[in-house]
Amino acid sequence: MKLTRRQMVAGSGATLGMPFLSRSAAAQAAVTLKLHHFLPPVSNGHAKMLAPWAKQIEDDSKGTLKIEIFGSMQLGGTPPQLYDQVRDGVVDICWTLPGSTPGRFPTTEVFELPFIGARRGIVNARAAQEFADTYLKDEVKDVKILSYWAHDGGLIHANKAVKTMDDLKGLKLRNPTRLAGEALKALGATSIGMPVPQVPESLAQKVIDGAVVPWEVVPAIKVHELVKFHTEIPGSPTLYAASFFLAMNKAKYDGLSPEHKAIVDKNSGMAFATRAGTMWDEAGALVLDLVKKRGNTIGAISEEEKAKWIKACEPVTAAWIEQVKAKGLDGAKLIEVAKALVAKYDKS
Repeated sequence: MKLTRRQMVAGSGATLGMPFLSRSAAAQAAVTLKLHHFLPPVSNGHAKMLAPWAKQIEDDSKGTLKIEIFGSMQLGGTPPQLYDQVRDGVVDICWTLPGSTPGRFPTTEVFELPFIGARRGIVNARAAQEFADTYLKDEVKDVKILSYWAHDGGLIHANKAVKTMDDLKGLKLRNPTRLAGEALKALGATSIGMPVPQVPESLAQKVIDGAVVPWEVVPAIKVHELVKFHTEIPGSPTLYAASFFLAMNKAKYDGLSPEHKAIVDKNSGMAFATRAGTMWDEAGALVLDLVKKRGNTIGAISEEEKAKWIKACEPVTAAWIEQVKAKGLDGAKLIEVAKALVAKYDKS
């Protein structure tokens, strides 16, 4: 069949128009999300966890879904406000600690109880994520939780060596969470809660004598430059671990295309928890070497002393079980589940 000139012109016009429409649709589909957090861009959490994750999502989406990261609270507010910034749509995604708002997320506190978590971050991160899939949904239903995880075992960094509970008496130590603070009090220290960005100035001005943080965060807040003694707790379980949310605004998530949702989902949950736990362990090992080369004193309490610390912290756990009972939670069961998950991933 022969085409008329009019049909040929119309057909060629439609063909020429298709790339334009395709490009226009692609442009409309492009999305940039804002991620807000509390540490500087040089921190391991930003550079080695969040930035590679954002790049993976951008690569998987062929550049149509991008995540712009703002550290050091650049978009305003304070660390305890990050969760609400996401809930209210001020930012799209945040990295924050549920422990920044004590008592608000009681179920998460099970991983922050003394001597529950493992020494390795990968173990705690995977255990926490699996726990979250079943037990955290009600407490975080006002946001889309992309991942919930916990870091490796924290240790004591101070201006004096700590080998026994007697060494802790009167020592002013920054705690990262409410329950880590209760544990430090039970061990005889003076516990002071503050967001991690305030630690360097507080150490420099002698407001505190030390801080309880994992190795990974030490360089970002210059702890190794401000104190000379670092005390590890041997083996598992460890003194404390803090847990984290990677949370997204629900409306923003719901508004993503099915393709973009699938990419976010693929890189969230256990995939992100594994990424985070691995980062904590790898970065922690590098920081340990850095601190050794600096000439600081690195020690550890003995296993016998650790047993005394565990005993001294038992009232903290007992008190927590009673506190969450008033909120309708079976604390003893949550502890049992958390310990079983930690044991499961510690063997893998």
